[in-house]
Parts: sequence; C-alpha cells; structure tokens
Amino acid sequence: MTVVDIPGSKSVTARALFLAAAAAGTTTLLRPLSSDDTEGFTEGLGRLGYRVERGPDAWRVEGRPSGPAAVEADVYCRDGATTARFLPTLAAAAASGTYRFDASPQMRRRPLAPLTDALRALGVDLRHEEAEGHHPLRIAAAGVKGGEVTLDAGESSQYLTALLMLGPLTEEGLRITVTDLVSAPYVEITLAMMRSFGAEVTREGSVFSVAPGGYRATTYAVEPDASTASYFFAAAAISRGREVTVPGLGAGALQGDLRFVDVLERMGAQVRITADATTVRGTGTLSGLTVNMRDISDTMPTLAAIAPYAAGPVRIEDVANTRVKECDRLEACAENLRRMGITVATGPDWIEIHPGTPRPTEIATYGDHRMAMSFAVTSLRTAPPGVTFDDPGCVRKTFPAFHESFAALQRAW
Repeated sequence: MTVVDIPGSKSVTARALFLAAAAAGTTTLLRPLSSDDTEGFTEGLGRLGYRVERGPDAWRVEGRPSGPAAVEADVYCRDGATTARFLPTLAAAAASGTYRFDASPQMRRRPLAPLTDALRALGVDLRHEEAEGHHPLRIAAAGVKGGEVTLDAGESSQYLTALLMLGPLTEEGLRITVTDLVSAPYVEITLAMMRSFGAEVTREGSVFSVAPGGYRATTYAVEPDASTASYFFAAAAISRGREVTVPGLGAGALQGDLRFVDVLERMGAQVRITADATTVRGTGTLSGLTVNMRDISDTMPTLAAIAPYAAGPVRIEDVANTRVKECDRLEACAENLRRMGITVATGPDWIEIHPGTPRPTEIATYGDHRMAMSFAVTSLRTAPPGVTFDDPGCVRKTFPAFHESFAALQRAW
C-alpha cells in the first residue's frame, strides 16, 4: 500500500479565506493549500486591506466584518476563478470604497455575467471596463441591502457560492432562486462551511435563504483536495494490484469530487472508504461505461485520460461547463487523445473515448493544470520515451509539487 499525502483543497481554502476575512475575530486555517491560486487570493485580500499571516502549516486571518480596510484598491486575480469571483463579491459588501479587479488573459476569457448581473440586481454599482460579463471590472461599494435575486448557475456553481457567502453581510439577508445549477456538491461545501463560521443558511429545493448577521471567527482545518487525489486514485486503478491510500479524505469528506472513486469502482477497481481515508486498488481490468459527471466535472479529464485503458468505450456526459474552464477541456482532452492515436468523439456536452494503446506525444496543456496532471496518469502505461508537456509548470495553480509527488509514487511502485 502506498500512502499519498495530498495538499489542502483549493475550493475549501478559497471559501475559508473569504469567510475568515468577513468574520468577527481572528481565524486560524490549518493545512490550507499553498499554490498560485491561493497565493493570489491572499494577495488580493492584502490589497483590500485584510491582514493574513501565512505560516508553513497554518494561516491566521484577521476578520473585518465592516469590510475592506482599503477604500481604494486595484486587485489582480491572476488565473484564479475563485479569486476573480469571490473577492469582488466580498468588496461589494463594504460600506464605501472603489475597487478594481482584473485577471490574466486566461481568466479574462472566462464568464462572469450571471454573477455580476445578480450583484447589479441587488443594487451593486458595478461596471465591466471592456467586455461585458468579463474582467476587468470596477465596483463602487455602498453596502448591499439584500432581498431576493434569481441566478443561473448552469455555467459555474461559484456564482451561487459567491452570493451565498455574501448573504450574511447584507442588511436584510438574501433569498436566491436558482434556475440551473452545475457541480452541486461544491454548493454543499459552501453551506457546510458557512455554518461552521456561524451563518444561518437553508435550502428548499432551488431556493436558498441566508440570514443577515455576519460570521464569527473559528479554527478551521482544510481537508485534502479530492480533485487532486483523483490523479493518484486513477493511477492505482490502471495498475494491476497497486494500491493508493489518501488519508484525510474519508466518509465524512465535504468534497463531492471524492465520488470519482465510485466511477472507478464501477469500472472494476477496488475501493475502500473508512472514516478518515480512501483507498483504491487496481485489479488489472477496467470496463467501459457511460457516466454523467455533471456534479464532479473537475474529474472529467482524469477519467478521459485513463479511458483508453478500459476494455470498452467510455462516454462522459453532461459536462458542457468544462468548455468554459481554464480551457475548453472537452476539446483539449480529445485533441491530446487523438495525438496519442486514440479514437475520440465529442458533442456539446459529452466525450466518448475508445480503447487503444496511447503512443508517446507532447501534451498540449493550454496552461491548464488539470490537463498536465490528468495526462501524467496516462503516461504510466505509455512506451518510452513517454509523455511530455508543453507547460509542465502549469500545475503550480493547485499543486506546485505535483510532478515530484507523482514521480515518488512511481518509485514506490
């Protein structure tokens, strides 16, 4: 058995930073993720006037329930979608202030309109400086009264998460009616974490109600990143008799992406989940399947990358939202698999991959960390000279030490 220590969850760390910044008191975050995305988030908080002390295993955040200390700020969100969507929402709750947000060319291409339209509907003075619905944007904050708002979260659950976390900071609270929702388990993470920070939030079907009253500081432990763990679980699944255990991700884990192991189990891998760990063991055989990955779409590239090793076709459905991630992940997966000699078909929200023997090639990452990490798994069974990457360093977004950790796994086997 090989035990793999996975760094903290990006999604949990970003939410924890928002909640800690908005809370009354000083919050301690245990084992948060240190990566380009979370560094960008803490840098943005600093530009807004929040104090964040980062140690090797714990970060301390001094909360400001009244909002940013800075009355003017120019915040660069790098490539981080959570940074680019959460921080403008946090700033909008300030009693007064003028804040500008911009991002990398990659992030500028990604949509914001459902969130910024909802903020405008709540009375926020917000202006997109160039392309409507995209960064850069400017906010003239004057607090948010609250009330009712309708939101389409069919492109990203982060739009809903941003509004939910805003709710306790409004004067009257929020009642959010959601017309469409993707990656619903991420919203469950948000609700659980808000409650851990003292917020009152309820859900009745498609309606979310958030009471005013703010947040209170706490000590919060960040669990390992389930999306990152998927690469190591997949590595075990395509092996014969190899086993990977990830501690800290067990039956009570918040992250829906742990359900990826259910997909591996359906394909023939052996899976064991205990209270505090998950283990995947390869049996030497994987079957094809058709699977809806709408709720765990960040793991779609992981499955696509190992699909050629299945005995039958693998069809992944209901993942249209992956086309508006760091890159068009459906087409990026298809392109790289075709470079490897694999037969692939795609549609608006699906990809179908046929069995084959992947040949060595250079992977086009499009600067997307998930392309690099997913196809690192494919490389485990490609012939020499194996797989290379046009931008191996793009993994710094969520797991700077990924290549070293993956190489250590290979050595252990």
